[in-house]
Amino acid sequence: MKNEDLIKKSQELRIKLFDLVMQDKRGHIPSSYSSLEIVINLYYGGILKYDANDLDNPNRDRFIISKGHAAMVMYPIFAELGFFDESELKKFTKPDGILRMYADHTIPGIEAVSGSLGHGIGMANGYSYAAKQDEMDYKSFVIIGDGECYEGSVWESAMFASHYKLDNLVVIVDVNGLCIMDKTENCINQGSIEDKFKAFGWETINVDGHSHKDLQRGFEIINNKNGKPKAIIANTVKGKGISFMQNQPLWHNRMPSEEQIKQAYAELSVNCIVE
Repeated sequence: MKNEDLIKKSQELRIKLFDLVMQDKRGHIPSSYSSLEIVINLYYGGILKYDANDLDNPNRDRFIISKGHAAMVMYPIFAELGFFDESELKKFTKPDGILRMYADHTIPGIEAVSGSLGHGIGMANGYSYAAKQDEMDYKSFVIIGDGECYEGSVWESAMFASHYKLDNLVVIVDVNGLCIMDKTENCINQGSIEDKFKAFGWETINVDGHSHKDLQRGFEIINNKNGKPKAIIANTVKGKGISFMQNQPLWHNRMPSEEQIKQAYAELSVNCIVE
C-alpha cells in the first residue's frame, strides 16, 4: 500500500476497534491504539509474509502480539483479509464466537496464546531457532510493551536470541510510557530500553510508532544478516486518536460514558495520523 492508503487504513481501523469494544463494553482501546500503526505496517505495508489462503504455510512469517490484551487490534484486519468471516466481529468476547479478549491460538491467524506478559519473545525465540535449524527463511515478529519489559523473562530471552545469533527475530517495543498502574517512569524507571537491547547484542533502531514512513524506515533493518536479533523501538501514545484517553493510565480498560462515546466518534472521524 502507498503511504496515504496506510494512513486511511489507520483511521478505518480505529473506528472499527471502537465499534468492536462498544458492542458489549469489553476490550482495551488505548493499548490497541498505541500499536495500531505497527500492525497495519506488518499486514498491509509489505513487511509480514503470510498467505490468507494457507494460514499454516510452513514458510509464513510468525507474528506474536505479546501484550495480549491488545490482540483485538488484529481482528478486523484478519476479517478483511479473509482469515475468518466478518460476522465473527459481532461475536467478539461472546461464548458462541471465536474471538477472545486476549490472543488465543484457536483464532485463525494467531500464532500463540499471550496475555501473561513477558513470554512472547521466548516463544518467538523458539520459532526463530527452529527456522535456523531447519534452514528456512521465515522471520518471527513480536510486539511487546514497555511495561512488559519489567519481566525478567524478556531479558532472559534477549540473551538467548543474541547468543544463538537469531537475526531472523524482530521485536517491536511499543513504548507508550504507561502500564496499568501509572507512568512507567513512576513505577520503575527503565532508562533507555534501546540501550538495554544494544547491551544484549541486538541491532536497534528508534522510530515514531505512529508514522507509517518512519515505521517503514525502521523495518529496513529486518533483512540484515549480521547475526544480531532486531529491536525496533517504536515511540507511541497510548490511546492515540481519542483525546481524553491519551496518556491516561486510568483508561487502560475503562469504558466511556455516553457523552464520551459521542466525543470519541467525533474525534475518530478526523484522521489523527499526519504522515
